[in-house]
Amino acid sequence: MKNIVVLVSGGGTNLQALIDSEARGEIKNGKITCVISSNPEAYALERASKAGINTVVIPRKEYKDSVAYSKAILEELDNQKADLIVLAGFMTILDRCVTEKYPYRIINVHPALIPSFCGEGFYGLKVHEKALEYGVKVSGATIHFVNEEADAGAIILQGTVNIENDDTPEVLQKRIMENVEWKLLPKAVSLFCEDRISIRNGKAYVD
Repeated sequence: MKNIVVLVSGGGTNLQALIDSEARGEIKNGKITCVISSNPEAYALERASKAGINTVVIPRKEYKDSVAYSKAILEELDNQKADLIVLAGFMTILDRCVTEKYPYRIINVHPALIPSFCGEGFYGLKVHEKALEYGVKVSGATIHFVNEEADAGAIILQGTVNIENDDTPEVLQKRIMENVEWKLLPKAVSLFCEDRISIRNGKAYVD
């Protein structure tokens, strides 16, 4: 049984999707053992507590830079004996000291079809605003491994939704969350825990 540690900063809707999937028995060979928050006020902490999951708060503002903060996160990940780390609305880019220690063991969900609308500065509603500005006809979400470069790790799963003529960023965000993120993130986590993801030439393949 693999230890899954989830990193959060806000409301925790993706965390809730993981909790619900685990409760339904859909995450095979894995268990959420800890939720780490960068924000002591994050509602995600309440979601974790209600589910009986251990929580740890490591406030970002207490550290002088991302390197110092990442080292604190790394120490806690080691302490929790993390097998898989899931970034679920975690609003801090981790330093390479974390990604190098846990290669192909950190999963993130990005609310667009990478390589579109991704990289530094593309997060939250900004992603959907740009997609609508560009006039794309489909959008979606990408579940990918995290490496040293923002949104550039190997892609595990992607899913799409159609863009409607009267979409706002908020409406599109909700559609992508409900139809893609909340379904594919738990699926990717289960695939990892079942050892069904292999890496060949820097690309992820589901076996």
